Amino acid sequence: MKTVAILLIPTPDGSPVYHAISGDKQSSGKTAGQALDALTAQLSDTDFGGTIVLQSFRGDPYFSEGQKQRLAELMAAWREARDRGVEFDRQLQAELEALTETELQAASDRRCLEVFDR
Repeated sequence: MKTVAILLIPTPDGSPVYHAISGDKQSSGKTAGQALDALTAQLSDTDFGGTIVLQSFRGDPYFSEGQKQRLAELMAAWREARDRGVEFDRQLQAELEALTETELQAASDRRCLEVFDR
């Protein structure tokens, strides 16, 4: 089962873009649903059946404002490379993947805290 993360990434002009990520597959849309639909079109039937994590929209102890800002910067650079049809820098891709994994872990940690606080 793969995990899909849907992140809200502000663009330089301030308009929001949702970005869906699962493994090495990525997509964007004006809504979380559009991003998810575009991503699932790239996945095989056996790849998708997982958990969807929506990113928190504010920094917190699990994923800071600085990390959110860096994620937004990396996503903007990734989109620019994609739109230009050039390969995204491998070091930046690794950083993007690491931040995405950190946000996924943060979402899991937040959920665990909510469950145990009940």
